[in-house]
Amino acid sequence: MLDVGLLFKLGGVGILIVILDKVLKSSGKDDIAVITNIAGVVIILLMVVSLIARLFDSVRTMFQL
Repeated sequence: MLDVGLLFKLGGVGILIVILDKVLKSSGKDDIAVITNIAGVVIILLMVVSLIARLFDSVRTMFQL
């Protein structure tokens, strides 16, 4: 089953990215805001990739492959 804590982590990282983006863009540092957005997306993708790996492992054990 999907852990609810992981959903809160993903949401928290997303909210943090949005706040950092707004603060950096309002202070005129658009290039750093873009780098922050890219780093946040990479962090979220790494969390999702680990979930997909667990899904494949459980499917493999379910069908005994």
